[in-house]
Amino acid sequence: MSTDKYVVIGNPVAHSKSPDIHAQFAADTAQDMRYERLLAPLDGFAETVRDFIREGGRGANVTLPFKLEAHALATQLSERARAAGAVNTLKFDGDDIFGDNTDGVGLVTDIEHNAGIALRGKRILLLGAGGAARGALLPLLQAKPAELMIANRTVAKALDLAWEFQMHGPVSASDYDELDGVYDIVINATSASISAALPPIAASRFAKGAFAYDMMYAAEPTVFMQFAQKNGCVVRDGLGMLIEQAAEAFFVWRGVRAQTAPVFAALRPPSAT
Repeated sequence: MSTDKYVVIGNPVAHSKSPDIHAQFAADTAQDMRYERLLAPLDGFAETVRDFIREGGRGANVTLPFKLEAHALATQLSERARAAGAVNTLKFDGDDIFGDNTDGVGLVTDIEHNAGIALRGKRILLLGAGGAARGALLPLLQAKPAELMIANRTVAKALDLAWEFQMHGPVSASDYDELDGVYDIVINATSASISAALPPIAASRFAKGAFAYDMMYAAEPTVFMQFAQKNGCVVRDGLGMLIEQAAEAFFVWRGVRAQTAPVFAALRPPSAT
């Protein structure tokens, strides 16, 4: 039997931690597989995937900027991929291409199981209305919060998302200026942390002892995390989300649940918050 082949496809992709994560998952669960990075041309994602399938590829993770193209390429979609409108996990079986989105379940698992923060009955504020927010909405609503508010600079985008997901739970929308009340959990799904910027959220929106989560991760706390911590919040970055979404993808491919704690310990710098 030949070793099964998997890749992460993106542009750029050299920075991806996925090969390290999946190598440890494979070793820990005795799976005969190889996982590598695959750079796709910006105008050649579909052909890159088809070439990989012809070479015997069994599955792929998909990162920026190809998650929408992966959604279009899939011949079957999971419920969470349909809801997200984007795919980050592909599984190949003959002519079938199964598309899934494991980002949201990775977020929820990291918050509830790793951080020990229950989502049920909580007031959640989700900052941003782009792809990251969309991918998180269904799993967050399935966790049964009391309220999920989407805040975005362009309120029309937030309103569209809230309308689209209203059948899944108590979701509403606002721009930043019109936000009121306080929230138990605040999740930064914007890209502001990439440029060391802060979403325009007032400190008064954090409940006392609120939990603040940034989907981005870095060796040092993000600007959003620093702001939240100064205002009495417990904070966490998105490294655990990355690892947990990878574990879910691994389960989609292999039918095996890998332990994530050893991977988190290996990737988290000791000095990081």
